[in-house]
Amino acid sequence: MRKQYENPLPALLYKLFVYGFGTLCVIYLVAPIVIALMMSFTSGQTLKYPPQGFSLRWYEALLDPVRSATEQTAAWNSLKIAGLAVLGALLFAVPATIGMTRMKRSSVSTIEPLLLAPLVLPSLVYGLAALIVANFIGFQPSLWLTVIGHVVVFGPLMYRAASVVAQGINPSLAEASTTMGASWFMTLRRVTLPLLLPGILAGAFLVFIQSLDNVSVSLFLADAKTTVLPLRMFALIEESLDVRVAAISGILIAVTLLGLLVARRVLAPRPVPENS
Repeated sequence: MRKQYENPLPALLYKLFVYGFGTLCVIYLVAPIVIALMMSFTSGQTLKYPPQGFSLRWYEALLDPVRSATEQTAAWNSLKIAGLAVLGALLFAVPATIGMTRMKRSSVSTIEPLLLAPLVLPSLVYGLAALIVANFIGFQPSLWLTVIGHVVVFGPLMYRAASVVAQGINPSLAEASTTMGASWFMTLRRVTLPLLLPGILAGAFLVFIQSLDNVSVSLFLADAKTTVLPLRMFALIEESLDVRVAAISGILIAVTLLGLLVARRVLAPRPVPENS
């Protein structure tokens, strides 16, 4: 026989914990972003909260080719490294994903941890180890060495995103394409890659953002000529608490949010039309 009156205290405590703790987590994540954006619009001469007045002067300063020449070069280097890292990740992540789907489960369980190991290994440790190995075999820090380091460290993100999508693909689709006379290349181009595209795009976005934001790998593998944006931001803070750091943060936040909105729009599942 059901109790006529139930104790509402456990349910109330549960809601307080879930909603209260969840709200604190959201505030903890969002508050620094909001503060950084607010400081980027200050009219003052240094990073300070609360900001002094409202001005776009520091965003205009970033566009000044004379005053912000070093920052613009660093931004271009970071974009170039991130773009090349995405291309490099494509070259190994997509074939690895397709190959893993055709292997036995026992073999996948053995090989996959090796592919995902860079995600577990601290990037600072990898950057130092990569620098030592590169010097041992005669390579000096450079832009291309930095790109290779980013591909190794962040490429598994693309593999993981693509493999999740690959697990939901019916293998009979590729078999049907082959049975109907299509070559392996035609099957790859017309069947396999279109089905993997959502995972590839999601992985490309993750690799690009992580590469653009990376400090540890670039710190060890980039040469003096290859100034990257995160390292330049650290230098500006150490030198003079330059407000342009907050302006750069604002631009990066806007680019990231825009990328998330576009990715959500592109990768959203399409409704299946009903047969009339």
